[in-house]
Amino acid sequence: MPAPRDPPEDHRAALEQYRQRAGFYDLQLALFEPVRRRAVERLALQAGDTVLDVGCGTGLSLPLLHQAIGATGRIVGIEQSPEMVALARRRVAQQAWRNVELIEASAGSARLGHIAPAADAAMFHFTHDILREPQALAHLMRHLRPGARLVASGLQWAQPWAWAWAWAWPVNLMVLPAALHSVSSLEGMSRPWSHLETWVDIERVESMMAGGVFVVSGVVQRPPKTRQRAQLNETSTAASASSRSTAA
Repeated sequence: MPAPRDPPEDHRAALEQYRQRAGFYDLQLALFEPVRRRAVERLALQAGDTVLDVGCGTGLSLPLLHQAIGATGRIVGIEQSPEMVALARRRVAQQAWRNVELIEASAGSARLGHIAPAADAAMFHFTHDILREPQALAHLMRHLRPGARLVASGLQWAQPWAWAWAWAWPVNLMVLPAALHSVSSLEGMSRPWSHLETWVDIERVESMMAGGVFVVSGVVQRPPKTRQRAQLNETSTAASASSRSTAA
């Protein structure tokens, strides 16, 4: 049996980051509760739906999701931080929810083959690192049915449009420290959801909190859209080549 592989450097950084934040994570995100509520609203969940809560953290979204899907629905939360998922499990136990499953794994390695039929919806709430990993997204999309609803939300750089340039910089000065405490890389902060466009027909892009937060919603299309399939293949090839180079 091959020896277990250490997580990539950026995953190790994220694990350490969330290990330190787990105890006061809920308090830190209290300011963003209106964003969470908007994201769940955009999912347009119905009773009986199966929804993936990707990067579920301490389970803050679970009450809203459970209220929407009811006792006949199902929630599958994915979280790689042991400290975070332990708090999420405590929340589930306190509520005695029998239709919530929590998986302790990275988004790209979570075992989801037992979800049948494929999930009806997926939520990515403040999961910048996952949104910037095409391979993790590809793995998750295989477990979403065509037509599934998908919503992503999180921090972004406020855009200095002509009439709004005066407040873009102050907003970004507030976004920066928040991002440094919650993401492994600032790459893609101008359009954090861009990789989703390979699989998702984006219907709505909303900005909240003076432009420092986005909420993107759309419908999953499978297989990946033709015009972007080549880009995904190139990314996969580059990632494989990098892994071989590192191993060598």
